[in-house]
Amino acid sequence: MKVKDLTANSKIDELVVEVVSLSEPRKFASAKGEGVVANAAVKDDSGEIKLSLWNEQIKMVKEGDKLKIENGWCNEYRGEKQASAGKFGTLTVLGEEGTEEKPAKKGKKKEEDEF
Repeated sequence: MKVKDLTANSKIDELVVEVVSLSEPRKFASAKGEGVVANAAVKDDSGEIKLSLWNEQIKMVKEGDKLKIENGWCNEYRGEKQASAGKFGTLTVLGEEGTEEKPAKKGKKKEEDEF
């Protein structure tokens, strides 16, 4: 799957992208809980999209990393498409040869983690 193929409110089977930039993490609180979120601009050869990084995913990702999102989700916020590993998906940082290096699942932030 490529960035250009993503549509709002749809599943992402597998997407491989490169991180272009990262925003500063920010704390959030909702009825479902609290944690930390940051946005990353990511791209492939077909386009660019925002990627939401949650909790421990933020510490794993840096500019220039190649990421693989499996079983993720694409939604739309304020008219802009955004990708995420979602509730059931995984985000993996790929090594130099495209091999898996550091998998991360969406999870809760530990109180001792500081950003």
